[in-house]
Amino acid sequence: YACYTSSPDLKAFERRLTEYIACLQPATGRWRMILIVVSVCTATGAWNWLIDPETQKVSFFTSLWNHPFFTISCITLIGLFFAGIHKRVVAPSIIAARCRTVLAEYNMSCDDTGKLILKPRPHVQ
Repeated sequence: YACYTSSPDLKAFERRLTEYIACLQPATGRWRMILIVVSVCTATGAWNWLIDPETQKVSFFTSLWNHPFFTISCITLIGLFFAGIHKRVVAPSIIAARCRTVLAEYNMSCDDTGKLILKPRPHVQ
């Protein structure tokens, strides 16, 4: 740890990394809530669509027309996935994983919040 405490560059890097990951957290939380709400709406709509006895008697598109809540929520969910919501809900962990990959070459790592972890130097004999 002697190298870390005396290096202002490492401190600045750690401070910037933790700041960046912390800055992503509010947006990530909002995207997670949106995904949860739309997923619950889609599941609820699908349940109502499946238990409706008319669904078996009419064509597929007519049954979707009869259940606009399910149809709209399903289209919204598909649209969110095409827009990349699956990447946005895990953005901080993607950043941390990529940093770990780069830092491994310097015998370092970081946790999910961006704090640096210095690994002991390997002893050469």
